[in-house]
Amino acid sequence: MPVSRAPKKAPKKSAVKKSAKKDTSKKAKKKAGPRLFPTKAELEAMKLAREAGTKDKGGKDKKAGPRLFPTKAELEAMKGAASGTKPVTAASTAQASGKPGPKKTVKIDGEEVELEEVELEDLEKLVAETPEEGAEGQSDVRVVNLAEEAKQQEGEFTLKDSEEDDAPPQTVLTAGATADPVKDYLKQIGRVALLNAELEVELAMRIEAGLFAEEKLNSGEKLERSAKRELEWIAHDGRRAKNHLLEANLRLVVSLAKRYTGRGMLFLDLIQEGNLGLIRAVEKFDYTKGYKFSTYATWWIRQAITRAMADQARTIRIPVHMVEVINKLARVQRQMLQDLGREPTPEELAKELDMTPEKVVEVQKYGREPISLHTPLGEEGDSEFGDLIEDSEAIVPADAVSFTLLQEQLHSVLDTLSERE
Repeated sequence: MPVSRAPKKAPKKSAVKKSAKKDTSKKAKKKAGPRLFPTKAELEAMKLAREAGTKDKGGKDKKAGPRLFPTKAELEAMKGAASGTKPVTAASTAQASGKPGPKKTVKIDGEEVELEEVELEDLEKLVAETPEEGAEGQSDVRVVNLAEEAKQQEGEFTLKDSEEDDAPPQTVLTAGATADPVKDYLKQIGRVALLNAELEVELAMRIEAGLFAEEKLNSGEKLERSAKRELEWIAHDGRRAKNHLLEANLRLVVSLAKRYTGRGMLFLDLIQEGNLGLIRAVEKFDYTKGYKFSTYATWWIRQAITRAMADQARTIRIPVHMVEVINKLARVQRQMLQDLGREPTPEELAKELDMTPEKVVEVQKYGREPISLHTPLGEEGDSEFGDLIEDSEAIVPADAVSFTLLQEQLHSVLDTLSERE
């Protein structure tokens, strides 16, 4: 609590000489840096100020509530102790002259408290007379451990793993929240913000630096400990930037995968294959060319989806180059159907595609999808498609009967012969 001060007395000549000697001896010492722990003089000054604040108007001891920070008086006392000078009050000057010191009323925590001016004796004597903590309930005031406080403040500015992670924030969805997994996936990727051109370039630069750091670490070259730690951090930062760029462009894969639905693969399978192409695009993207990432990634995503369809969509695998010819023939056939209003003939298609009519018929055969013989027919599904197909290898019933009779007659004739015959 605040302690009134009086103007300092002029020091005696002897004191001036002593202080001058001390100053000259201290010049050789270096100035101390910032301290985390209070000195003994500061702690004793805090106890002294706390003792003065435990008196009420009637002079009785009052219990102070728990405090985490020193009061203004304690801070002033600490400053005085740190500077090496003792605080002097008006009471000390009054007592030196033989007159009682005046009483002063101040406000402490909104309550007016009358302070009795007393002489501040030697610091060690006052500390000896100060009651220990826990005596008569007067030790509710807690001294702040500056070291622990400094650690707490240092911990407040420490980045957590979640803060270091460059990936955009997302909401974790519970698995099986809805019956539609596609809807859950679209909700999850829709929470990621899109990137502008500047952010794409920044992430691409970090990815390139991370790849270079990984190559440097895997080269087997001996590195210093500090250099190795720095390269590991750069590689980790590059991986985080890669994940950020991937998650921000997942919606591009969905928009491209919609064009290939209904061709023998599930929509989610198309999305996953497109994501593989997106990963390849992130690794190959060159930001120095000046175009946007989505323009470059579109080709890699399409290639991954078409290759997957060629390998997985058909029961009988067809080479990729032949699949491209089949798709081209289908596009030209649809266009000519709209222009002519009828199905185009093989000769018309051959002229448009610059190939022979026989080749057109062959490609059309390759493009046919196989149908299972067990496909149910009718509304009730009581019959199968295989029941309506003639078996060309089956034996005619008349031929089967004649063949059976011929075998019986042959055996009867052979039975009439002797063993020698």
